[in-house]
Amino acid sequence: MTVKVREWNKGKQVGFEVDIRFTYPDGAPFRRRIKAPVESKSAAKRWGEAKERELMMQPSPVFLRKQQEQQKEVPTLTEFETRFIDGYARANQQKASTVHTKRRIFHLHLVPALGSKKLDSITNEDVAQLKASLGTYNPKTVNNIVNVLSKTLKVAVEWGVIERAPCTIKLLKTRTPVMAFYEDEEYGRLVEAAKKVDDRMHVMVLLGGDAGLRRGEIVSLRQCDVDQRRRQLHVQFATWRTVEDSPKGGRGRIIPMTEALASALAANRHLRGPRVLHLDDAKPVDENVLQDWMEQASRRAGLSVTRSLHILRHTFCSRLAMRGAPAKAIQELAGHQNLSTTLRYMHLSPAARESAIKLLDAPSKDGESFGEIVETAPSTATKS
Repeated sequence: MTVKVREWNKGKQVGFEVDIRFTYPDGAPFRRRIKAPVESKSAAKRWGEAKERELMMQPSPVFLRKQQEQQKEVPTLTEFETRFIDGYARANQQKASTVHTKRRIFHLHLVPALGSKKLDSITNEDVAQLKASLGTYNPKTVNNIVNVLSKTLKVAVEWGVIERAPCTIKLLKTRTPVMAFYEDEEYGRLVEAAKKVDDRMHVMVLLGGDAGLRRGEIVSLRQCDVDQRRRQLHVQFATWRTVEDSPKGGRGRIIPMTEALASALAANRHLRGPRVLHLDDAKPVDENVLQDWMEQASRRAGLSVTRSLHILRHTFCSRLAMRGAPAKAIQELAGHQNLSTTLRYMHLSPAARESAIKLLDAPSKDGESFGEIVETAPSTATKS
């Protein structure tokens, strides 16, 4: 405990300042400087000591803060779910498919495992047990699940719901997936099979394999997005279930059309509605219809039967890579947000390998072949 008295003056004003220092029983330090309401130094000293005793009788600021934190009700993960989905995901205008995925992750994985726990009581061991319960899922899926938990806790900290994140969330190591795609001969069979069944099925296959459109982008493509004069497609929207949104990555793109795609789209012109693909009753196609068409086309072509249109997009990127297209061009055409996604296809590019080997044949600056060893003898000249 320390009480020091200092004289101060400001113009004609003169007085005494009391500097009070002490430590609370809980270890919290305290210091305050107060102007004493007395006129002598000895009186200021007595006043300061009395003030010190008064302050020491009060609870420390650290104690009060801890008490407030204890009184503040921290919600459980289940209770915080709706606030996170509505106040963060929807408020930031995330895509409808993204919001849906987050909600499913909560309902299928996070709530059953951690729903009853308060946000500030989720431990590293809880996260480890969650990962262990997801052992049958591939590492990327597990990472997607724990990423939602991580973001939920970060948002809770940002909003002042909890003081800090209670655990450290580490992601699993993932392997680069092998992208399935059709070889040229297989893709040609698929295109011909689709053309024999229905012109619209033919257009669907070409939109995926010759332009790299995603399933939702094929559903949303409008006739006004097809510029036959410039031979371009304007990809501006994507449909997920019944919700039309921006394409994945949040931005559209322009794709030059191949001759085959331009001809197929010209032959498919109709007055049933604004979209490129419609059913006979004038209703626009949906994702289920496209999957049915893909199943029929792959079966008729004698290929492994699939309902996934994404293999057409993989085929588009793979064909470009195998023909030597630069990675940046493939990224722009496919609408990949990250170049790392595009680089999964670049191992197929013979141009990249050939250009690297040609460096061995290129002459060096001194005219020597790359890789030739040139000996440089040390100078034997002596000073005369």
